[in-house]
Amino acid sequence: MHNPIVPCSMRAGSLSDPGFGARLASLAIALTNAFPVFVVGAAVLGLMRPASFDWFRAEYVTAGLAATMLGMGLTLTFEELRQVLSRPRQIAVGFVLQYTIMPGSAYLISRLVSLPLDHVIGLCLVGSCPGGTASNVVTFLAGADVTLSVAMTAASTLGAVVMTPTMTGLTLGTLVPVDGPALLLSTLQVVLGPVLLGTALNSCFPRAVAAVAPACALSAVAVIALICGRVIAANAAAVLAAGPRLLLAVAALHGLGFALGYFLSRLVGVPERAARTNSIEVGMQNSALGAVLATAHFSAHPLAAVPCAISACMHSVMGSLLAAYWRGRDA
Repeated sequence: MHNPIVPCSMRAGSLSDPGFGARLASLAIALTNAFPVFVVGAAVLGLMRPASFDWFRAEYVTAGLAATMLGMGLTLTFEELRQVLSRPRQIAVGFVLQYTIMPGSAYLISRLVSLPLDHVIGLCLVGSCPGGTASNVVTFLAGADVTLSVAMTAASTLGAVVMTPTMTGLTLGTLVPVDGPALLLSTLQVVLGPVLLGTALNSCFPRAVAAVAPACALSAVAVIALICGRVIAANAAAVLAAGPRLLLAVAALHGLGFALGYFLSRLVGVPERAARTNSIEVGMQNSALGAVLATAHFSAHPLAAVPCAISACMHSVMGSLLAAYWRGRDA
């Protein structure tokens, strides 16, 4: 497997300073390592000055994530993708952890902290959703198994057609219909398609891809920071009114996902890099899907989308801090 963020030898051909490429790569790596700072900064800006993100429209979110996935695909080879498909046990472990830890934790936490009904609905929706696309980006930044992450995101998203309404029904008592074909199309557009295209480009133009490799992780940082800022900005008033109990509940949900995803994986013999991937996949949810379901199916509870908005930022901040920790430990 490739280390996602490696100083690459850029051919300086037309550059007068042969060390320019190396310094540029080092700068990109340093900025990438500051990922948590950028994400927190964007979230605070979105909360304090929501109008700052008016230019970042909804369609930019999908396009930005797709571009980021293309960048990650540029670090992969078809042989690595084939090797992932030969590890169905690891994918199955991640799938089971995804749809047991998160829904169960959401149910227990919402009861323990006595959240109002709207927030209970939102938290349980977050817990019942599949892994988020941003988890692939954080896996990329953490130096974990990107190909396994992509496979697990695809598996949990496809499984969401059945699992999301089922787990929501178990935690809330009401089944939530999911548009399966639309969910599948979204997965193909944002995850699988761009990754396969990037992998193909890496196979056909390896020298050109090596030259832009340091910029891939940095662009991922920018996209996630912008998305977090926009989600918070769009719900700034509701987030400010939510209070510390909801913030604590959302943080506890994702914290349990990260911790149990890692330690339970190691307990059943999953290798270190794959266990890190499981941790990130379980801890980071498709909060945007939760917000859509809350709006579409719980219109009588208008604040049900607020936990989803907080979750979108919370898991990115927590995931980025975890990625920074692992990257520092491996350095």
